[in-house]
Amino acid sequence: MKKKNTVSKKIRVSTTDRIVDVIIVIVMLCILICTAYPMYYVCVASVSSGYAVSAKPGQLFWPEGFNLYAYKLALEHPLIMNGYKNTLIVLFVSLPINLLMTLIAGYFMACENMKFKRIIVIFMMIPMYFSGGLIPGYLNIRDLGLYNSLWALILPGALSIFNAIICRTAIQGIPDSLTESAKLDGASDMTILIKIILPLIKATAAVLLLYYGVGHWNSWFPASIYLNDNAKMPVQNVLRSILTANNDSGLAAGVGGMDDFDEYAHAIKYAAIVISTLPIVCVYPFLQKYFVKGTMVGAVKG
Repeated sequence: MKKKNTVSKKIRVSTTDRIVDVIIVIVMLCILICTAYPMYYVCVASVSSGYAVSAKPGQLFWPEGFNLYAYKLALEHPLIMNGYKNTLIVLFVSLPINLLMTLIAGYFMACENMKFKRIIVIFMMIPMYFSGGLIPGYLNIRDLGLYNSLWALILPGALSIFNAIICRTAIQGIPDSLTESAKLDGASDMTILIKIILPLIKATAAVLLLYYGVGHWNSWFPASIYLNDNAKMPVQNVLRSILTANNDSGLAAGVGGMDDFDEYAHAIKYAAIVISTLPIVCVYPFLQKYFVKGTMVGAVKG
């Protein structure tokens, strides 16, 4: 038998389609430049000389007078490093609590024959749409003895109902036969949750940890309300104080000679931004492989 010659037909693209494609590419490039250049500028300004940053605000395209002195001044500042320490404490204490609470809430909502489930789920959903307000929240934190404590940044956000719904959807995708066989072998609900369910939804758990971690790392508003001690402020509040200060005298304290700081007053702000952003940027590549899978589980199932 003779083989038929397969002729690949090229799809014809009309002139209108080509014009539309070119316009889309141009628009997307403009958006990319508008979003990427500020980040690029911050990185370039943080490693440039102080005079170059002051002379060309917003117009540096490559490092001028390359040096890392601004990072040295930033890392020597006690408030920045202390803010880093406070943020890490909040993260390492909060994330296990967040994950455990989210797993328990998701497991409860995924169970079919749970008593009073409908009423409890309704009460859980109400705070997702309606909050008690800023003043009642402040009074609640004060009356519980959490005011001016890092626990005020940890306990109020221990559970996100939205994340619990994502976790519930992932748990519902696990065959019931696994949990039923475990119960027949005498396993408790907590044993099933930790030893069976958690390993099977590790992609979703990684995404939830990322959500919680980014939320804690970027959070600054609760600390500005519940904390009045600068030594307990997280790094984002310190960074906000640096960027919104009317003068640089407060930042200059504790970073060496005043003459050096006057020269690097602007560069040190950009260095502080990089320092506060870099850890989250470094974490993303390790969780990227779980991100799509974990979020899609909650997107395709009701």
